[in-house]
Amino acid sequence: MANYPSIDAELLRSFVAIADHGGFTRAAEAVNRTQSAISMQMKRLEEDVLQRSVFERDGRQVRLTPEGQILLGYARRILKLHGEVLTTLREPHMVGSVRIGTPDDYVMRFLPGILSRFAQAYPLVQVEVHCEPSYQLLQRRDLDLSIVTREPGTEIGQLLRRERFVWAEAPGFNTHEQRPMPLAMFNTECFCRAWACNALDSLEIPYRVAYTSPSLSALMAVVSAGLAVTAQLQSLVTADMRLLGEAEGMPELPMSSIVLLRSERNQSQVSETLAEHIVEGFRL
Repeated sequence: MANYPSIDAELLRSFVAIADHGGFTRAAEAVNRTQSAISMQMKRLEEDVLQRSVFERDGRQVRLTPEGQILLGYARRILKLHGEVLTTLREPHMVGSVRIGTPDDYVMRFLPGILSRFAQAYPLVQVEVHCEPSYQLLQRRDLDLSIVTREPGTEIGQLLRRERFVWAEAPGFNTHEQRPMPLAMFNTECFCRAWACNALDSLEIPYRVAYTSPSLSALMAVVSAGLAVTAQLQSLVTADMRLLGEAEGMPELPMSSIVLLRSERNQSQVSETLAEHIVEGFRL
């Protein structure tokens, strides 16, 4: 049997962070290490452990090599199992409570699976969910964890995923052809509303914000009735909706980042374990 070197979990954790954040600097912040320490870890991983390059370097940008892509899949599985073993054996009867804040957008799309898996593993933990827009969650200091949407370049916390905003309307309607085009959008404090309006202004498409609500389900009900067009993250648009793009004369919308914030004052094993479930759930 070949005597291969073992791969330290910390090496894999740093490697995954680089892949997720697109560079060494942000990865170092995510895993609470210096950039030089991350660089030394990756040098050790490539030269001593794998004897293969896992990154292609282009200035400050890094991309995964084919071998790196293969390693990324294994690394995620190994770290997931590593975390499950430790939490199951060290905290088999974890008790306590955790307060999580999230916009209404993500409650139906992501939270059911996340909370279901967490409850199966830790049935004695009480989870308190607060649904508020991102700009309000950013101002709160009483939550253990918060999931918020951020504009590119303003990311803080741990990146969960990046997604593009898309236009959507009900099938069977041509609401986007109405002038002014009726929109169903979140309230004025939401930056995605400004993005949508600015994009339409750039093409000189007349519009009016006909419906507003802090609730995604309310907005989608309006859109489903053929009363308005909306702009939302692509994962939040249900399969029964019609996506609109260049062919329909609609402007392209930018990418957005979904991030996880941890409280600086209320850190605990319970909240960190739920945070791990949230990170995994947003990758599914």
